[in-house]
Amino acid sequence: MTLPSLPSLLGCDFTSAPSRRKPITLAVGRTDRHRVILGGMERFETLDGWALRMAEPGHWVGGFDLPFGLPRELVTTLGWPTDWAACMAHYASLSREAIREAFAGFCNARPVGGKFAHRATDGPAGSSPSMKWVNPPVAFMLHAGVPRLIAADVTLPGLRLGDSARVGLEAYPGLLARSVLGTTPYKSDDKAKQTPDRLIARKTLINALENGQAPLLQVCGLRLKLTHAQRDALADDASGDSLDAVLCLLQAAWAQTQHGAGHPSWGLPAFDPLEGWIVSA
Repeated sequence: MTLPSLPSLLGCDFTSAPSRRKPITLAVGRTDRHRVILGGMERFETLDGWALRMAEPGHWVGGFDLPFGLPRELVTTLGWPTDWAACMAHYASLSREAIREAFAGFCNARPVGGKFAHRATDGPAGSSPSMKWVNPPVAFMLHAGVPRLIAADVTLPGLRLGDSARVGLEAYPGLLARSVLGTTPYKSDDKAKQTPDRLIARKTLINALENGQAPLLQVCGLRLKLTHAQRDALADDASGDSLDAVLCLLQAAWAQTQHGAGHPSWGLPAFDPLEGWIVSA
């Protein structure tokens, strides 16, 4: 009797405006016993190129560093549809300028210190509100990414049923990185901030992942398996994009172990089906 093979793993460090200088970075790997083996990295300089990759037939579970939903408080205040699919269709129909104006109007009507609405997952994950349009522009990441995942018919657990062989989960690399490094910074797109201290932090984080010492990996007995060349490449990418993709890959690996243990929702708790939830938070 042949046992069904485990799906491969993807980890996606996403940008809403990919380019040659800053492409979308996709880590590809698999689990073998208690090891998460990094197979390679793929990079996409256009949203269309990434969307085609997502739509290819395959068998994978992926962690994607972009929000999958908006705060319910924001959606209801703006009078947008409160069904997730209808809300995403409406959101996709808007221009970035229209989104910026709507969200700025929402914030301007609120007191200092409480400008943004938050999803329930933002607290435990420590993530930025998904309505932020600058630093980082996660609202535009949602706008660019989620409609393309829908068009590719990817299953998003708790949000939409699509091709059951391709499963996408909202990931957040900062959650896993902070469990090892605390608030120590490890990356920057600003060359002036690409310091030796941040290189040391990346090496510290990579070492913890390889030894299975991150709390998330300890829970499921996993550790990252890298070649010497891969280890050097992850450390040398001062932007952190490659390492963030691998962190998302590891969050997908954790979800795979939860699914394999019989969890019906890839380790996700019960959550608001409009807002979504960050895997492992």
